[in-house]
Amino acid sequence: MKISIIGSGYVGLVTGACMANANQHVTCLDIDEKKIKDLKNGKIPIYEPGLEDLIKEKIKSNVLSFSSEISQTIRNTDVIFIAVGTPSNTENNEADLSQVFSCAEEIARNIKNNTVVIVKSTVPVGTCDKVEEIINLKNPSLNFDVVSNPEFLREGSAIFDFENPDRIIVGTHNKDSITTLNLIYKKQIDNEFPIIFTTRRSSELIKYASNSMLAMRIIFINEIADLCEKVGADVNDIALGIGLDKRIGPEFLNAGPGFGGSCFPKDARALVESGISYNAPQNLLKAVIDGNEKRKENLSKKIITIAKNRKNIGILGVTYKANTDDMREAPSLSIIPDLINKGFNISIFDPQANKNSIKEFKNANWENDIYSVANNSDCLVILTEWSDFKDMDLKKISDIMDKPIIIDFRNLFSLDEMKKMNIEYHSIGREAINSSKEVE
Repeated sequence: MKISIIGSGYVGLVTGACMANANQHVTCLDIDEKKIKDLKNGKIPIYEPGLEDLIKEKIKSNVLSFSSEISQTIRNTDVIFIAVGTPSNTENNEADLSQVFSCAEEIARNIKNNTVVIVKSTVPVGTCDKVEEIINLKNPSLNFDVVSNPEFLREGSAIFDFENPDRIIVGTHNKDSITTLNLIYKKQIDNEFPIIFTTRRSSELIKYASNSMLAMRIIFINEIADLCEKVGADVNDIALGIGLDKRIGPEFLNAGPGFGGSCFPKDARALVESGISYNAPQNLLKAVIDGNEKRKENLSKKIITIAKNRKNIGILGVTYKANTDDMREAPSLSIIPDLINKGFNISIFDPQANKNSIKEFKNANWENDIYSVANNSDCLVILTEWSDFKDMDLKKISDIMDKPIIIDFRNLFSLDEMKKMNIEYHSIGREAINSSKEVE
């Protein structure tokens, strides 16, 4: 079986590399010729642990290739995945499906009989119907099927997630397509990971509903954390206590600066828009989106309140989460510009963020490590949960900084640990720890 994947971004590359790792013959396609040239040389445009090595290995094994010749490649393909981006529309909160429909037009011009077209991109309800319609208009007598197969990959652990999925969702009732999907995911099925076949529209909605539910949990625990600070409770204890309830579970109950990335914000907004379109308002989700934006504003105010007249702020981590270089809708994109506009001097260290591509931080100073940031700062703010920050030498921080302050928005350190240090420590949903040194 020959598989083509249109779109060599995050989802396309992970999907292609992992399918090749299961001995499928995969060609990843993209209109960006420079990207394709780099990929042929094993250079990938994103940071994802293990992905670059896996791609190099599969290129060498001749089961993974890259091409910008989309038309020619899909003419000789049995299965075509659509894995292009669906960002929020700049004019409204709906998903921008222009790339998906452009792929559909290209497929319509070149598809062969009995091809299975699989939409991997995250799309609103009814998108697969539209893709099918586009192909049908060009090829009314052709036998083909359009399938919904959303991805559930966490950035930072995407290879593991692909090979060890909680579930595989497939939207089709076409018997031939079911056989094809069972072959594609044979490795996962043999390892007893569940594969669920449903309607296309149910499959499309499962993806949006899943991400929106997780976003709700994040905002819920963050608002509980705010209450904890007012009443003297510990949000970590709250998360443990409710997470042990089997009906709730412990996942996504870590208080922090709010959600960001390529999925949760845009998918939540798109689901709200779908609710409006079908006259089924998603009021709870709308409140979650508003709460997430408000949280970023509140955290900026919290930093300013704690820092007082100290004007040199060090930021540790700017990506929306650890183990990725993804900056899309990261809380730092709101917090840091606000601090700069209010007259603070900002120093930044992040293990993977590309400082040259972030225009919002053009007036900040980038450092090469944690301790260089500390040397230029009166106060350190942890925004991303990189292990580098969890493992940093707190004694060295205390020696470097005069009257050191750490504002930890990821709760990386235990309160007992910080009580032993000569550091003023503020975290989320827990008591503040004042140092033995005089605090201004």
